[in-house]
Amino acid sequence: MKIFILFFMLANFIFASNISVFKVEGMHCPLCTTAVKKAIKELDGVQKVSARLNTKEVSVIYDEKLKIDEILKAIKTTSYEGVEISTKPYEK
Repeated sequence: MKIFILFFMLANFIFASNISVFKVEGMHCPLCTTAVKKAIKELDGVQKVSARLNTKEVSVIYDEKLKIDEILKAIKTTSYEGVEISTKPYEK
């Protein structure tokens, strides 16, 4: 039993996740949010992406190995500029 608990704790540490929220000005229609989400989802380590058109915010749950700069570059490929609002550890 102790080995199982130790393995579980180690797995959580290795596969730790973060959640970041980005402000993406310029998104004005559902196609815009779809393009941004698609670009971010193509990155290795992304677990979930959601975009809200009314607030112009994109939330990304991702592995710690993925860097914020990579997410911002993915957003930029859609001709939008993203700004990180917050980042914190994600707990399932």
